Amino acid sequence: MAASNKQVLLASRPKGGVTEENFRIVEAPVATPAAGEVLVKNEWLSLDPYMRGRMSDAKSYVPPVPIDEVMVGQTVGDVIESQDPRFKPGDKVLTHLGWQLYGVAKGSELTRIDVKRAPASYYLGILGMPGITAWFGLSEIGQPKAGETVVVSAASGAVGSVVGQLAKIKGCRAVGIAGGKAKCDYVVQELGFDDCVDYKAGNLLDNLRKACPKGVDVDFENVGGEILDTLLRLMNRFSRIVVCGLIAEYSEPYGYKALRSVLVNRIRMQGMIVFDWKDRYGEALEALVRYHAEGKLKYRESVVHGIDNAPKGLIALLKGENFGKQVVKLD
Repeated sequence: MAASNKQVLLASRPKGGVTEENFRIVEAPVATPAAGEVLVKNEWLSLDPYMRGRMSDAKSYVPPVPIDEVMVGQTVGDVIESQDPRFKPGDKVLTHLGWQLYGVAKGSELTRIDVKRAPASYYLGILGMPGITAWFGLSEIGQPKAGETVVVSAASGAVGSVVGQLAKIKGCRAVGIAGGKAKCDYVVQELGFDDCVDYKAGNLLDNLRKACPKGVDVDFENVGGEILDTLLRLMNRFSRIVVCGLIAEYSEPYGYKALRSVLVNRIRMQGMIVFDWKDRYGEALEALVRYHAEGKLKYRESVVHGIDNAPKGLIALLKGENFGKQVVKLD
């Protein structure tokens, strides 16, 4: 076992965009598990847009990360030592141990994963929180019907890529929004979306109109800002907007101009926080595993190597520079 643990702490709250100066990397002793606890060596760390919100002290659905505490995040790793009879050394587990190489957690807080079904890192993406978010956000809030048009922003990302593929499985027209030709080509050619609009190419409204000739029935919103404001002009009567993320507004508020569409078109707009379905995660995972095994759900990762580079990875994610699910290989 390593003599020390390496951790990434939140050093300061961002003023605007996130910078590397907002983090501090430290060495700390490897903790010893007490009764009912397990020591885990983390192998993979998930980087997700919600982390920007946790760095802020603004009121939210969960408390902010305290200054000088380990940054929050899901990890996958190996059990090294166990004081819980349900786990033994060598077990692969999903945890919430955050940005560190080693961590101790209660056995009740761990989920054993089966790496024979899929690689360990997939449980941070398509078979983890992003995939489950896509499943419940689309099926429970979006409620798409066959033949409807579903639009998803950040379509090449961890959540958006699954949303569009699930929409196709449900018989819908799936239209993505992504940044750059390479991402749009991937969304259409590899993921099977019907169309994808490059928001960096300009003419966003006209290009979305062409991609959605029958208007938009479901918007699965991961970006907000100008993209959501533009889509409000294309929403059909009694359409639904799933507000899953507002990454464009994390650093700077946006003044909406087309909000009147919610009234005129009787749009149902609802926020999506995956924890609201925590008692039903199993049904989502069962479906996602089945679709992946059948080849109906494709997946791509953007890998950052080394815990020292985790801050760079989050900054890149928030700027839209990742291609697929952003993860850190900690070894």
